[in-house]
Amino acid sequence: SAISKNSLNSSLMQLQCHFTWTLLKEDVDLENLEETIGDQIKFFANSNIKNYDLLSYVCHLKNSNEEALKYLQQAEEEVKKNYPDEIARRSLVTWGNYAWIYYYMGRYKEAQTYVSKVENTCKKLLSTALGNIQLPEIYAEQGWALLKFGRKYYQRAKDCFENALKNEPNNPEFNAGYAIAMYRLEDLTLRQCEDVSPSFEALKRAVELNPNDTFIMALLALKLQDLNRVDEGERYIEAAMKKTPDFPYFLRYAAKFYRRKKELDKALEILEKALEVTPKSTFLHHQLGVCYKEKLFQLKKTTRYPPKEQVEELIQLSIFHFKTVIDQNTKCFAAYTGLAKMYAQGKRYEEAEETFQKAFQINILSYADKQEFYYHYGNFQRFHMKSESEAIRNYTEGLKIEKDSYERQKCIYAVKQLLEKRIQEGLGNATDFGTLGFIHNLNNEKHKAIECYEKAIALYPNNEEYVSALCELQLSI
Repeated sequence: SAISKNSLNSSLMQLQCHFTWTLLKEDVDLENLEETIGDQIKFFANSNIKNYDLLSYVCHLKNSNEEALKYLQQAEEEVKKNYPDEIARRSLVTWGNYAWIYYYMGRYKEAQTYVSKVENTCKKLLSTALGNIQLPEIYAEQGWALLKFGRKYYQRAKDCFENALKNEPNNPEFNAGYAIAMYRLEDLTLRQCEDVSPSFEALKRAVELNPNDTFIMALLALKLQDLNRVDEGERYIEAAMKKTPDFPYFLRYAAKFYRRKKELDKALEILEKALEVTPKSTFLHHQLGVCYKEKLFQLKKTTRYPPKEQVEELIQLSIFHFKTVIDQNTKCFAAYTGLAKMYAQGKRYEEAEETFQKAFQINILSYADKQEFYYHYGNFQRFHMKSESEAIRNYTEGLKIEKDSYERQKCIYAVKQLLEKRIQEGLGNATDFGTLGFIHNLNNEKHKAIECYEKAIALYPNNEEYVSALCELQLSI
């Protein structure tokens, strides 16, 4: 009846589970997410409860509620196996998901049964009302789910692990989650030129508490590499390699470590080994694509006339792996730009153009992604399509996004170089002078900016944009 549906609805909203954590399906590629969680179930036996819970939610998002129920049954089996003495407490998220899925199936009576199970557990064990469940393991489960939904969610994930740690500061699993969230957030801020947050301390602590977790050890090694403490980092990689020589989640980061150290053959060998274990991993295919791309550039740098067959082979291999990624994960921006650049290397310009356009249409791009897009697409126009005006237009779009990042700095540098060259050759038009004025102003070179705007106005007398920019500059000096 309608009444039970409405009262049910308000109790459902108070449950702590995937359905109330705002995990939006448009932010992920569902097929790919399902694949990834499946792999993790094979390799991380200790965290299967949360993986089955999350899979049930993913299945619901794919409209297969029957399958979702099967995963919840598996989660219940795992709870019985791992926490025989705390079944109710450890089942709160699972039961919450059950309630929601039955609700969506229109089976309100069963949904109500699960809501009541959660309510009774809260009263009995935690002496709290439904809406106030603050268990550290539930915060942590929410944190792990958020990490899976992409970088839009990393800050929230970090907050969840912080909440979990308030009650259990020495819990190894919570420290690991916190360190991973910190590391990923920092990876983004590094790209965006902000102050680096202290993920190093978090990773070190997580490794001390999880001496057998080689996944975390590898992240610590990569962080040491960022800090120019490469030898120290490598010692962690070597120690972890002894502990888990076949563990794909460690191997992927070990390969990244050696790739960044420019030991590309070693990185490739490690990636191939990991691929045998998880053949569909988009992470591995992406890394392979990057390795072959870097091998190509290394070859071109070190050999005056690189053998044509060798060049062709590296381009083909790189294209193959990048394509494998985007076939499986339609949201992977880096794989699209990698693929577009390799098409350009192989002079397949139409395919390059098409791939760049697809990259730009991904719905979850951050401002740094967009800046990166304009930089690479500008390079494509400049070096491959030989169109300086299109290159300038794209670099300018990139630097107009006013948040600082490495990519934006690269756009500024590239466009300045091109404009100065055109002006020296006597080819500069009003737009060129106007854009250069804009860049000088950005770099706080006000007198140079004024000079450029004056020249732009001489060529295009009534342009409002240039006139108002000039007035503002003259007033500010």
